[in-house]
Amino acid sequence: MTQTPAPTQPGLLRTRIKICGLTRESDVDAAVAAGVDAIGFVLYEKSPRHVSVQRAAELAHRLPPFCTPVLLFVNEETSKIIAACASVAGAIAQFHGDESPQACWQASELGKRPYLRAARIPLGDAGVGFDLLKFAQDYSQAQAILLDAQVDGYGGGGHAFNWSLLPPNVNAHLVLSGGLNAANVIDGITSVRPRCKTLSVDISSGVEVSGQKGIKDPAKIQAFVAAVRQADRDHAGLAK
Repeated sequence: MTQTPAPTQPGLLRTRIKICGLTRESDVDAAVAAGVDAIGFVLYEKSPRHVSVQRAAELAHRLPPFCTPVLLFVNEETSKIIAACASVAGAIAQFHGDESPQACWQASELGKRPYLRAARIPLGDAGVGFDLLKFAQDYSQAQAILLDAQVDGYGGGGHAFNWSLLPPNVNAHLVLSGGLNAANVIDGITSVRPRCKTLSVDISSGVEVSGQKGIKDPAKIQAFVAAVRQADRDHAGLAK
């Protein structure tokens, strides 16, 4: 039976923010300056935002305390995942392919390292056919379930799925991703936050320089973070 998540105390509410697909020092610095909570590095070689493990370690070395590096993998070998995470201090893993619950658990070294599991939600009305409750139950060992749109190339396509088709009660921490930007993230948070334990957000293409994958725009990062914080203030105001 699905349990009803405990309500979040309005005064303590703070939506966590991850910027994904970073490839340059200046973009890492811009994200840190904006106050994000996590930085994502794509280790999937077929992605235009791909960086090597060595490069991810160099970029992650710039992060201050309490800003988490996240390494994104797609159907990678367990031994390579463990080695990559060991090479990037403080890193957690994000599984974005077809990894089974057992594969994720083994790659996390049997729970020694937290990880995120991406759920790829079909676009449009087809999203209603995705059983998120079962997915969250199957991957209950994950720290959170990341909701992304199902697109070619395993994410980063700039498309949003239909948030309104998600179940009303998901007994998991969720991370909303897929087609987010400063203009729509407040609506996304408002729609998805009541459906889960806690909600975080993850953005990649929505803060990039137009037409340049992997190259972030500091002004867009600042605008996105400001919109998320506005959503938090709006929620606190409504809850009073």
